[in-house]
Amino acid sequence: MDNFSTRANAKTIPIVALTRNAYKGWVKGQGKSAQAWLKATAYTADAGKIALMPGRDGSLKRVVLGLGKPTRDPSKAAMWSFAVLPARLPKGRYQLEGELDAQLAHDAALGWALGTYRFSRYLTGKAKDKTFPSLVWPAGVDRRAVARARNAIFLGRDLITTPAGDLGPSELAEQAVAIATEHDAEIDSIVGEELLSANYPAIYAVGMGSPRAPRLIDLRWGDEDAPKLSLVGKGVVFDSGGLDLKSASGMKLMKKDMGGAASVLALAQMVMDAKLPVRLRVLIPAVENAISGEAFRPLDVLETRKGITIEVGNTDAEGRLILCDALAEADSEQPDLLIDFATLTGAARIALGTELPAMFSTDDEVAADILAAGTETIDPLWRLPLFRSYRRHLDSRVADINNIANVSQGGAITAALFLQEFVSSKTKWVHIDTMGYNLHARPGRPAGGEVFGVRAMFEMLRRRYAG
Repeated sequence: MDNFSTRANAKTIPIVALTRNAYKGWVKGQGKSAQAWLKATAYTADAGKIALMPGRDGSLKRVVLGLGKPTRDPSKAAMWSFAVLPARLPKGRYQLEGELDAQLAHDAALGWALGTYRFSRYLTGKAKDKTFPSLVWPAGVDRRAVARARNAIFLGRDLITTPAGDLGPSELAEQAVAIATEHDAEIDSIVGEELLSANYPAIYAVGMGSPRAPRLIDLRWGDEDAPKLSLVGKGVVFDSGGLDLKSASGMKLMKKDMGGAASVLALAQMVMDAKLPVRLRVLIPAVENAISGEAFRPLDVLETRKGITIEVGNTDAEGRLILCDALAEADSEQPDLLIDFATLTGAARIALGTELPAMFSTDDEVAADILAAGTETIDPLWRLPLFRSYRRHLDSRVADINNIANVSQGGAITAALFLQEFVSSKTKWVHIDTMGYNLHARPGRPAGGEVFGVRAMFEMLRRRYAG
């Protein structure tokens, strides 16, 4: 994997990573000149703080990395301290000093890997050719697991950050085909008016206003006798809001509205790479919510795959319309577990901010396992309730249900309740309402596309199916 080396050489520079408490003891064991230099630079081992210690000839002799105080705050976890290093260190080869426990070794390697991410597709010249220093693999680290997480996250980030002009429904399908080919998975797409004959009317209705034909991407992998794991991802490649047009500020980031699709493709790639013993199915309804004479209209009534009729209260609540057909199909196979990811509501961002995905689940045990995995992988989520009393806010006078609530409060919950109508009560279902985008750059997490919750979800699945 890029930016990693298998062994040290004579020029390898050591990195010592220390908590604030450990630093106090460590510095006392250093020579007087080193102590004086660190004191003169007012170094403290705060999280992510670096000291570049010179040798007698002025060359870099050692790097001191601060890990801060032990904390349960995921934003200050050790992994993100290591993520600071690639962009801050001079080019060269580095190696971590001392023995690291398995978890810290993994976090160090993954943090380093994530710190090397750049979206360089549209850069030219020297800006495109920027390189990073390399790290000698920490002893005992599972290199395959680090590469698996890194590759999945980079895939998701690249997909979300790519402009909508270059990533339409067909291009998203091509990316899915490439992943399927790599892992010997079966894949098919139902395109354009074929969606009507195949009984996916809601997906077609949302996408028919764009010259870029809507489609349903359908990937299958694994032993047919294994437990069924179904993943559904919202694939709105760009959302103008439809005829209920978004404002300029509201539309600006809507290339990210396929963040759910990117998340499930990243997760599926991890599942297949790890060869989890499951029968995997991935369904991605891929559409562009555009404006034209063919676009669906406010107060239209749509048919759905499940037979439930929907009154369109707002064409900008289109994600749940395409998801309902895909969820109904996934649910029809009675999977052991059904998970969807979607950049669904601004209400979830108001409630939890942009960096913490909202999770809804019909199964308490599965929900608890996801939350625990999120804490341990430094990829947190927060559970919100499927509060059934709010279902009344989706009532329609002319159809079975409205796609928006008649109140402005609790929007993430009412959106989740809408989706729940298309999943049978016996199915263990998880819905993730995610931002899919880093608004602000942080170590290892540059501004741009992000697949929040994917590492946590994979760890839950690994434990559930592979022990």
